[in-house]
Amino acid sequence: MAPVNTPMQRLLPLLLLLAACSAQGGSREQAQRIHDRLTGVPADAATLDAMAALISDGNAQAAAELAMSDDAFYDVTLRRMAAAWTNREQNLFVSLNDYIATVVGMVRDDRDFRELLYGDYLYVADASGLPAYSVSDNRHYEEVEARGLNLQQVLTPRPQTSLNGLPAEAVAGVITSRAAAQSFFIAGTNRAMFRFTLMSQLCRDLEQVSDTTRTPDRIRQDVSRSPGGDSRVYLNNCVGCHAGMDPLAQAFAYYNFSYDRDNDPLGANGRLTYNATGQLDAATGSRVVAKYHINSNSFAPGYITPDDRWDNYWRAGRGSLLGWDPRLPGHGNGARSMGQELAHSEAFAQCQVEKVFTNVCLRDPVNSGDRSAISAMVANFAANGFSLKTVFADAAVHCMGD
Repeated sequence: MAPVNTPMQRLLPLLLLLAACSAQGGSREQAQRIHDRLTGVPADAATLDAMAALISDGNAQAAAELAMSDDAFYDVTLRRMAAAWTNREQNLFVSLNDYIATVVGMVRDDRDFRELLYGDYLYVADASGLPAYSVSDNRHYEEVEARGLNLQQVLTPRPQTSLNGLPAEAVAGVITSRAAAQSFFIAGTNRAMFRFTLMSQLCRDLEQVSDTTRTPDRIRQDVSRSPGGDSRVYLNNCVGCHAGMDPLAQAFAYYNFSYDRDNDPLGANGRLTYNATGQLDAATGSRVVAKYHINSNSFAPGYITPDDRWDNYWRAGRGSLLGWDPRLPGHGNGARSMGQELAHSEAFAQCQVEKVFTNVCLRDPVNSGDRSAISAMVANFAANGFSLKTVFADAAVHCMGD
């Protein structure tokens, strides 16, 4: 090895050390990075000083929690993240609605985030002069946005049964929010509600859970068994998704979104409807809505939906990798118990952590350190009562040196 003689050779170790420190940043730079990532706005001097002091004392977690007291965490970060979950286009630039407001309120209140898919509440704004929550328009939330009201301050939970008139057994968190109904129960066959919930809350699309080994006995009549005249397409592709999806989406058999197709094609003034006990659909003669029996001639011997009994065929086979809760039975009636089945899976918790990581770190996990951090964050999420605020703090601390 050549002797270290030149000034540059003698300075090289120091320069490398300074470069590493600069990349990591001091406590003040790390505080600013945490605040920027969590809120999207710069911290004021007093907050920055307080956060930097906490980081210097080895308590970066408390610094992240301080950053999350900023209104922008709720008005910008959470609102933007939840917006994409509320529509088929996954558009971030949609009006505030009951789905978004409920996500924001749940995080603020440190609620068990699994209740997102089965809780009996929605968040509304408590402020004078606002239009009341309506089952047939979004004016309440549009006015909140137009007035620039602070979501951290104005949101309050209300029982869904008092807002949308659903019976208690029909309430299923944001699945039965007006915004979700308008996007995913409108027209179609109600499979969209299952697919987009799977995508947004378990981070899986149907192709990723497709399993052609599942029993196809619950696939509805509208699915052709010979698409394009070739039964191999059904056996090798269609059955893989429908064998698992159709028995689960049966949970939505009594729901519909009613709107004027001719004069209001987007359903801006439509509303969620539900066939309660004693309410029969004229087309089916049961509580099952007509859309579950459409296109019955595609395959007449197919399954005819009689009720809202659901079964999770994906508890075995490839779908078992989603980590279903063994304490739940894997079957039930209606959207509420099916929402709990999805929300209590390991995939649900993993998905929330991955979404938060991407939103806070502004990148996907790229190395073993990131993957180890995500595993630890999932464990901490569960240990802290599934409070999503904990996940945001963990992600901000992990990425504060980026």
